[in-house]
Amino acid sequence: MSFDEDYFKSEEFLEQLETYETAVSNGDRPFMDVDDLVDIADYYTWQGHDEQADQAIDYCLELYPDATLPNVFKARKALAEGDFEKAQDFQDAIENKDDPDYHYLEAEMLIASGQTDEADSYLRAYGKRVDPDEYEDFVRDCANLFIDYDVNEKAYEWMLRSKGEDNDDFKELMARTLFGLGKYQEAERIFNELIDRHPFSTFYWNALTSTQLMNEDYSAAITSSEYAIAIDPKDPEAICNKANGLARLGNFEEALKYYQKYCELEPEDEMGFLRQAACLANQNRFDEALPILRKALALTPKDSPNLWQIYQEMAFCYGAQHKTDQALQMLDKCEKLDCDHIDMYVVRGHILLQNDRVAEAEKAFKRALIESDSSPAILLRIIVSLYDNRYLSACYQMLLKLFEIVEEHYPDFKSGNAYMALCCYDLGRKDEFLKYLRLAVDNDPKETKSVLGYLFPDGMPVSEYVPYLENLLNNTDVNSK
Repeated sequence: MSFDEDYFKSEEFLEQLETYETAVSNGDRPFMDVDDLVDIADYYTWQGHDEQADQAIDYCLELYPDATLPNVFKARKALAEGDFEKAQDFQDAIENKDDPDYHYLEAEMLIASGQTDEADSYLRAYGKRVDPDEYEDFVRDCANLFIDYDVNEKAYEWMLRSKGEDNDDFKELMARTLFGLGKYQEAERIFNELIDRHPFSTFYWNALTSTQLMNEDYSAAITSSEYAIAIDPKDPEAICNKANGLARLGNFEEALKYYQKYCELEPEDEMGFLRQAACLANQNRFDEALPILRKALALTPKDSPNLWQIYQEMAFCYGAQHKTDQALQMLDKCEKLDCDHIDMYVVRGHILLQNDRVAEAEKAFKRALIESDSSPAILLRIIVSLYDNRYLSACYQMLLKLFEIVEEHYPDFKSGNAYMALCCYDLGRKDEFLKYLRLAVDNDPKETKSVLGYLFPDGMPVSEYVPYLENLLNNTDVNSK
């Protein structure tokens, strides 16, 4: 769902909000139009104040029980909670069945229940009855519905039905659609155009930052987040975005400061504390990380999709402290949670290997391979664990085996060469190091930069790695760098 940030900052809206809040604080019940009350509820939702949003909508329904917008608001919330029966009750309460928002809700209920094609057909049929002067708005509303449920291919199809008017609403929606499709550079271009028109919009700066983060352009993302912070120093999203960019660049000490600022602004968000702890763990500050993880755990509802991440991070911390049994207890808690259980077997194996329980680690790794049907990605993760635990010879041999399997069964799998180059580097196999470095640069530049970038000057393009190393190796031994 998108919100009109400019309207929420307008004098007109702020006066309505003040009137409403003053009345509520005095124990009064102000009489307001249905649209104004729904706008106030939307504003509270935009601010993350769900309880206040519910209060405004519930009051709106007391005044206007069969009005479309407040019933749609409540129905959408019920859909988000997976309560289709309650959503249907709110839809049934709408008096005007010809209201466009009634039809959008009908389509949304189909999308939410997984009937994407049926929703698309319903909207196309309804579109034949839409006034030509309103068709452009209708197309965008349909695209927005599909975007809200990450059905980005359908959203793009609807956007292509538009004439592509050069206005902010169209551009923003197209950028969001492209973002959902993973076309980050195209989305970035449009968000930059919107920023040119609205240079003081934190919404667009944050959207640009998110796009740059997804495109792994972390330095640019940090710069964009700083513009948003300059506009609003207390914008939680901008502060979190900067922290994310710093963490992705490995600057965990500085990232920690911004996650701490974020948690001061959003003290109920467990993810802020989880990310703080991850920064500390990446600095080997496990004693400091664990109390923060316990705080995150205390904030996390038992049905939260984030719960497993906290347990996993606690397991890593305990494992690094050689408190193996406590680490395994954390992983045991994940067994009944909705998470990647194959990945958890790899984590279990890593922690056991880290603590010299080799036979148990082997069992965990074997189970991960069996349940993943010998996935090369899982095998590579196991190999990385071997490397991290300094089983270099075993790592080298398993990489050779991986390449045999990939050549025979997974020709599209291009990862692993950078890790082999690193392994050969540590083992002093100079010729093989260069061989696999070349393959890594050709097949997976991102992996190459991530794994081997520390060997090269900051900012050096991956394409220059091989010539740089060849020149270096002509003058010095590979291990003397």
